[in-house]
Amino acid sequence: MLYLSTMNPSIPPSLPADPKSILKQIAAIPCMERGKISVTRQTPLGPLYNHQTWENGKNVARYVPRDQVALVQEAIDGYQRFKQLTEAYAQQIIHQTRADRAANVKKNCA
Repeated sequence: MLYLSTMNPSIPPSLPADPKSILKQIAAIPCMERGKISVTRQTPLGPLYNHQTWENGKNVARYVPRDQVALVQEAIDGYQRFKQLTEAYAQQIIHQTRADRAANVKKNCA
């Protein structure tokens, strides 16, 4: 079984450092879908595609018409971007929380 790449070259590897900027980027994601697109088989007319995802403890596969493969892939890329941004947001808030706590400890000790 062949797998299409879920990497989108339009997604920059660097993430913003400002939590508000991250939230704006999250809000700007137009569509999301979990899973991946798989080529199930080759036919004389071209490949047939399935969208595979994990739902309610089970692997679910749905047929994807050829003309919708790019749209589903864009939604999958949107979800990957969402995961990257939420992780970056969490890291920024954790960093800020630790810095605030360290600053507070220093004030209390003085």
